[in-house]
Amino acid sequence: MPTLHPERAFDPEPAVRALARDLYATVKGLPLICPHGHVDPRVLGDPDYAFGSPADLLIIPDHYVTRMLYSQGVPLEALGVPRLDGGPVETDHRRIWRLFAEQFHLFRGTPTGYWLAAELTEVFGIQKKLTAETADAIYDGIAACLADPAFRPRALFERFGIEVLCTTDGPADTLEWHRSLLDDGWGSHPVTGLPRVRPTFRPDGVVNLDRPDWRSQLDRLSDIWGREITTYRLLLDALGDRRAFFKAMGARATDHAALTAQTGELSDAEAEAIFARALRGQATVEDAAQFTGHMLMEMARMSVEDGLVMQLHVGSYRNHNPQVFWRFGPDRGADIPVATEWTRALRPLLSRYGNDQRLSLILFGLDESTYGRELAPLAGHYPALRLGPPWWFFDSYNGMRRYFDLVMETAGLANTAGFNDDTRAYPSIPARHDLWRRAAANWVAGLLARHLIDERDAQEMMLDLAYRFAKAAYGL
Repeated sequence: MPTLHPERAFDPEPAVRALARDLYATVKGLPLICPHGHVDPRVLGDPDYAFGSPADLLIIPDHYVTRMLYSQGVPLEALGVPRLDGGPVETDHRRIWRLFAEQFHLFRGTPTGYWLAAELTEVFGIQKKLTAETADAIYDGIAACLADPAFRPRALFERFGIEVLCTTDGPADTLEWHRSLLDDGWGSHPVTGLPRVRPTFRPDGVVNLDRPDWRSQLDRLSDIWGREITTYRLLLDALGDRRAFFKAMGARATDHAALTAQTGELSDAEAEAIFARALRGQATVEDAAQFTGHMLMEMARMSVEDGLVMQLHVGSYRNHNPQVFWRFGPDRGADIPVATEWTRALRPLLSRYGNDQRLSLILFGLDESTYGRELAPLAGHYPALRLGPPWWFFDSYNGMRRYFDLVMETAGLANTAGFNDDTRAYPSIPARHDLWRRAAANWVAGLLARHLIDERDAQEMMLDLAYRFAKAAYGL
């Protein structure tokens, strides 16, 4: 039996449900704007790229999946997650899939469970629930699809209706796959001729001094820049040059991740002293926090100058589980949200740049308690600010519902940035956008049913939330 109901995510009250169904129908088929995510550009840049096995595609690289199974005592080795020390891991992908299927009930009621069900049903045509009994048949069905050229990444890009997709790339990346896309012609939109797969400049590796790989990331940047970065001033010069290269390759945005929203200016002498201590391996926790806050100011200054949209993701305590980090590396499901203060922390940056309409700064947070208290009022005032959609742990139906209720009345719709899928899991892109469109339709339908807006307003709001806001916020 099909695992997805056609009216999923709509209100059980009949009048609201009917309105939501009609509003959703007006945006269901719109192209997908994907301005922020983590799809490997090689997936699209290499025309011969293959996804591998069903386990390669849907389990091993997906920390949303592996973190849940790990929480229930399933070793990451049993899921085929590679160890940094080259230690033994499960290599029988059918066995990995069977283990996943036996535990699939763990994802009931979670966004991961919804996305996976949508992928199985709508991407691969699976019309059965995934269970221990159906595991082998579903594995074979997906494997057969993946062997079909119609399921190659570029073919799925067209099938998904993606208009533009932005990747996330380190400052030392060569962008070789983006260049390949432009060179072979597929990466240009067939009508506009503009790049439809664009890089995004993410300098965290060299500006967050507390990263374990900071020095190696700095060395990589030195290598590609062609000059050893031995001072803070040289770091700024290198980042400026690399931003210009990314922009020439089609980038429209930068991305920055920080534990807190702390910003503040250092003098050149103070910044140089901290950078020198970092080079000697002597930077303190306070040094790292001050340097990151200062570099956010510098990145805002550069965005005013070069026009790249600035994204700021705050509030994730990265690699909380040291055993998992040292054995398997980052992005293995051990990043945990922390409480965040925005109003005082962002004031130095906003005092200098928040009134400048040449800056577009999109904020993302993991502390929902700040939505109504801080983020919405800030975005509802400063011309430079927009609010990004619910991020990471809150990229779910209930997270979206709470976001609409907490943010929109204070910030106003036009001070938000629409939706981005922020995913590494390429086949989940349409499912994530579809859930946002359904949640948006349900929220707008509630306003319409209460006669707080009229039907024309509702239709315009749906177009904005599903499509237009994302294009406008990122200048696409």
